[in-house]
Amino acid sequence: MVGTSPRLLDAIFSVTRPSIRAGRCQNITKPCRRHLNTKPRSGTNADDPDFVSIVDSPAQIISTKKKHNKLGVTILALIPITAFVLGSWQVQRLDWKSKLIAKFEDRLVRPPLPLPPQIDPSVIDEFDYRRVRATGRYRHDREMLVGPRMHDGKDGYFVITPLERENGSTILINRGWVSKEQRFQQDRDPSSLPQGEITVSGLLREPWKKNMFTPNNRPEQGKFYFPDVVQMARYSGSEPIWIEETMTPSLLESYRREEKGIPIGRAPEVNLRNNHVQYIVTWYSLSAATALMLWMVLKKKPSNIANRVRTSKEW
Repeated sequence: MVGTSPRLLDAIFSVTRPSIRAGRCQNITKPCRRHLNTKPRSGTNADDPDFVSIVDSPAQIISTKKKHNKLGVTILALIPITAFVLGSWQVQRLDWKSKLIAKFEDRLVRPPLPLPPQIDPSVIDEFDYRRVRATGRYRHDREMLVGPRMHDGKDGYFVITPLERENGSTILINRGWVSKEQRFQQDRDPSSLPQGEITVSGLLREPWKKNMFTPNNRPEQGKFYFPDVVQMARYSGSEPIWIEETMTPSLLESYRREEKGIPIGRAPEVNLRNNHVQYIVTWYSLSAATALMLWMVLKKKPSNIANRVRTSKEW
């Protein structure tokens, strides 16, 4: 091409020459779509009147960490506090129960006290678990059964028999447990119904308290589900004095009595439950565990993906 100017030659070759840069279109005659209809952002050029400097609009540091739910944190914080209070209360209960058991055991080691002719029912709680002895005749015709009650995995009843004393007063004697098959007098051996004057040794006990799960007694039907001393005394014409007959613990003697239907008396010991140490460990452990959980929730680090980001007021 003789006489062709250099600018014309560059224009001709630039139309047919493909682009060799990576990431660009292969032929410049076919412009990329991404470059079509694009407009420069407003304010990106210093000469642009809408340009905003970073000095005029400084960057801000914002946290992407999620805030804790206040209600959930409050509830979680109340659990260790409540458990700690309950554990401290069980410490006080343990001290009270230990002193009470020690007082009752001290009464057990004392010699039996002859039961006085007249007894004030209002002072029985001061002699609870006190060993006593009383002499009189059993009124088997007024016998009452309380139950059902379990003994060594077997179902049965407590035999309650009024004891008529020489001075004419009558008290209630819990003679012990008999099996369900021998709850009726005709099904027992005659030796289970002692006649004549006898002396009973046992523990003077304060009246029992009914819990919410025990049904009400039906004295008109002769059914007693728990020993309501006042009610049973009124039903049998006795005084509200409750004595639990005791016997020396003996496996052979218990088998002999069960075979003949003779009531099995209780052992002369304090049978109060004292599980407060377990409750203390449980409540304090729960308090420590929930307090640790609360600390982990409050101190939990945010995600490593986007802990903090920078932004501008105009972005």
